[in-house]
Amino acid sequence: MGTFVISLIVLAVIAGFFLLFVIGQYNHLVTLRNRFKNAFSQIDVQLKRRYDLIPNLVETAKGYLLHESKTLEAITQARNIAQTATGRAAANPGDPQAMRELAGAEAGLTGALGRLMAVAEAYPDLKANQNMLQLTEELTSTENKVAFARQAYNDSVMAYNTRRELFPTNIIAGIFNFAAAELFQVENPAEREAPKVSFT
Repeated sequence: MGTFVISLIVLAVIAGFFLLFVIGQYNHLVTLRNRFKNAFSQIDVQLKRRYDLIPNLVETAKGYLLHESKTLEAITQARNIAQTATGRAAANPGDPQAMRELAGAEAGLTGALGRLMAVAEAYPDLKANQNMLQLTEELTSTENKVAFARQAYNDSVMAYNTRRELFPTNIIAGIFNFAAAELFQVENPAEREAPKVSFT
């Protein structure tokens, strides 16, 4: 009878340690998931700032680029698509479909902005416009902040994904449905750089 009680106590202690281990691993996964979601919220802030600058940029350029309405319309459309994609990604940061859609939309917007800057080079009055200079400077600064925030997000996603794949945490991640998170990557190396917006 004494051995039975001792066996029960040993089993209870082992079960207690196991439960604490599972709770600890679960909480660590939650912490890492919350970190990458927070990191995405920093991207979201910078992208919203970027989207707010674009209408002012288009409006300033509109007076000078009378024969370039398609370029300006393309920027507006690309901005709207990117804004929608950002909203979807913000609702579920790390979701593979939403992140790929956002990366594609951002690449499209970057391309459209690059075309505007190339066209604007042919208009000396636009290049000298103080409002345009200020907007392009703010846009460049925002692009740099987006790149920094994207790197912080990708670092957080990498830490989370690595942790959820390590044994024995991968078992806990599978039981509690901790899905892999998607990185926010720009596929085309030319798109990794902010658009050139210097008018000096």
